[in-house]
Amino acid sequence: MSLRSLPKGSLALAIALVSGAAVEVHAAPARETKRAEPAPIATTVQAPATPTTDGHLSPALALAALDRRIADLDAEEQISKGELGSLGAKIAEAHTRSLTRGRAFYRLTRAGMLPVGGGFSELVSHALRVERSRRALAADLENEQKLRQRGAELSRALERVARDRIALSSQRTAMDAARVAMDDEARRQSAFDRAFAGDNGPSDFVAVNAGPGAPSDRGQGFASSRGRLLFPLAGRSEVRPTRREGTDGPGLEIKTALGASVRAVFAGRVAFADRYGPYGRLVILDHGDHYYTVSGNLAGIDVKVGDEVSAGERIGTVGDEGKGPTLYFEIRHGTETLAPSPWLGV
Repeated sequence: MSLRSLPKGSLALAIALVSGAAVEVHAAPARETKRAEPAPIATTVQAPATPTTDGHLSPALALAALDRRIADLDAEEQISKGELGSLGAKIAEAHTRSLTRGRAFYRLTRAGMLPVGGGFSELVSHALRVERSRRALAADLENEQKLRQRGAELSRALERVARDRIALSSQRTAMDAARVAMDDEARRQSAFDRAFAGDNGPSDFVAVNAGPGAPSDRGQGFASSRGRLLFPLAGRSEVRPTRREGTDGPGLEIKTALGASVRAVFAGRVAFADRYGPYGRLVILDHGDHYYTVSGNLAGIDVKVGDEVSAGERIGTVGDEGKGPTLYFEIRHGTETLAPSPWLGV
């Protein structure tokens, strides 16, 4: 074999072997046979949810979109965990192959001047074997490094999935709570509206003397008691007309002691007993003939929907919504809010 027919790298390696110089293993050149690359980490692509006519997602669509994202994360986690589990065996196999190849390469390079005894042709053949071993070892090391990098990528991806799931789960919990709150508010709104839509027909209730200030005429309806209704609080209190923001008004704000008993101004049936918007906790009494009284800003409610109460009976206690202990009071006829003062005689 002539020197010109030798590959350039082999000739240099032969000279290095003859001179006893050290041989380094570098990454395999680009023209080496390509090995199969690991599959990329699955990427979740979200399909856009259909917005409502005002450009915002409805709560149901938003929840469905969130559930799809959580399901995608679960699928990605399952795939990544499966790949990571199989990757351990591949890394161990690649490492064993690299060690075996490295020992073989070391033995070849340790031969040094020994092949010279077989002539220059044998030395060149030995150099070629060393070069092939070096390239194979470089390829094995590169493959092992890629497998370890892939393992690190999968571990980071699983950490990200765990963080994203916690964030989405928190968001899902918040959206569930908001949906429950919205449903509850809608229920309250519906109950509040129904409270003024019903009618007991001609009043079956009559005024019953409940102490000083109570109506004294029996057998008369609510309308006949105008100016003689029982005051909703016993004892001394401060009264002023008002139109509370968010309410229909006009009404009365009655300042008194916290926890003071609130009483029915006339006999009636409880149409609403719950918390509602700016009224806070309130009780609506249906007094018949489409007449209603509204007692809001209560600390506690002592009656329930459907209860029949007599004039002077306790329906709740005065609360404090941040402006001092105050009862908010309205009188309505159908959907019309009436000024309470003439009815209470104040």
